[in-house]
Formats: sequence, C-alpha cells, structure tokens
Amino acid sequence: MTKRRWDPIYSAALGVGLPLMKVLRVKPTVRGVANLPDEGGAVLAITHFGYMDFVLTEWMVWRRNRRHVRFLATKSAFDKPVVGALMRGMHHIAVDMSAGAEAYRKAVDALRGGELLGVFPEGGVNASYTVRELKTGAVRMAAEAGVPIIPIATWGGHRLLTKTAKSSFGEKFGIPVSFAIGAPLVVSPEDDAAEVTRALHDTLQSLIDDLQNGYPVDGTGKPWQPAHLGGTAPTPAQAAEVEAARQARKAAERAAAAQN
Repeated sequence: MTKRRWDPIYSAALGVGLPLMKVLRVKPTVRGVANLPDEGGAVLAITHFGYMDFVLTEWMVWRRNRRHVRFLATKSAFDKPVVGALMRGMHHIAVDMSAGAEAYRKAVDALRGGELLGVFPEGGVNASYTVRELKTGAVRMAAEAGVPIIPIATWGGHRLLTKTAKSSFGEKFGIPVSFAIGAPLVVSPEDDAAEVTRALHDTLQSLIDDLQNGYPVDGTGKPWQPAHLGGTAPTPAQAAEVEAARQARKAAERAAAAQN
C-alpha cells in the first residue's frame, strides 16, 4: 500500500478533522469503495457542490486505506495567512488561473511519484447541484502520468457549507454524506481528451443521480436540493449565468491589479 511518509502537518490536520466529523455526527455511506487504489498514483475526479468536499473526501479515503490525498486548489486559498500555511504544509498544489503550467507539472510529478491527486474538474463549487461541463485537465494529467482516473460523486456534504444554501448551526449535525466511487477510467496520451472528459462527465452525473435519488432526507423545497428534484437551488442555466458574471469580475480585478 502506497503511503506518503509521515507528515506532521497533514497528521495534525487529520487529528483535528477526524474528531470534528464525530462531533458533527456526520453519517457516511460509501459505494464502490473497492475502486479506490491501495497503491500507486491516480486522479480522483470529484464532484464539487460544497466547500467541505475536499475534507470529506480525504476523510473517506483515509478511513479506507490510510492514504493522503494531494489536492489542486486555487492560489487565492494559499494567499490567506493561516489557511495558506496549512495548505502548503499539507503539500497541496496551488493553481494560478492565469499561469497554470507550473501547477500542471507538479501535479503530473506527484502522480508519477505514486500519489493520489484530488481534482474538482468542474473548476469550482457548482450551485445547481448538477454536474456542469468539465475541464480537460484531469484527463490530460492522468494520460501524461500513466495513471487511472477514479470518478467520485459525493452528496450531502454541501449541507455543511456551500455557496448559496445557508444552514443554521443546529442543521449541521447528523447530516448523511454519501459517496459513490466509479470504476477506474484508463486513459492514454493517444486518446481524445475532450471525448474522455465527456465520458467522465456522464459517469459523474450518473453517480450523483443515484446518490440524490437514494438520499435518506427529503429535499423538496430545500435550497440544497437541485431544481429538477423539487428543490429551490438555481437551475443550471441560472447558476451558469451567475458564475460567468463572477469570472468576468475576477478577470477585471486581475487586469486592474496587473496595471497597478
């Protein structure tokens, strides 16, 4: 079983996070756990509906085989004084949207070194709670490094903390969190990255459909439930419009900062 050498900061983070899961009484269920590799590199391609997805996925993987996950995360997270120090100490990889080549190289090197790389191929938290169009980076990294892609859908964790669906403190306790892990996708440099990415999208959407339909809490009328299942979350079109406006604002801010 491939494990990173003992890491004091990562171990300390787990030492805080694991008891927190117990305090919150998070109730995990996992389907397809045998698809998680016990050794060797792999890209974990994860749905992204809440800000706790990376914590919950690491928790789930650690419970399975005690492996660490190295995540790709936006550079802005690394720029925060405390969070940034923690992210660097845990060996996560900062992604600068305006210059991603360095992060890509580090990610491929990590995969070739036998590490698990956590990737959110939607590129950000998706407020519609359906799987939007994916970026091709996860597929290209896996192909270049010669490792499989493991599709992972997770549902319920967004009820702890997400973009638009607010919850009270009391509502954060005892939340069921479901994971569905798909069969590994094997990809080579000769494959069409866009075509494989579309297949990955369809797999993730199928997995999340199953989790949503089998979720033990009725989400009718709730802001954390997708609109097509009776919730009040934004539709995919509405969420895409808001996200496009956010990206345009961020681009303008970067351009203004570059001029100063």
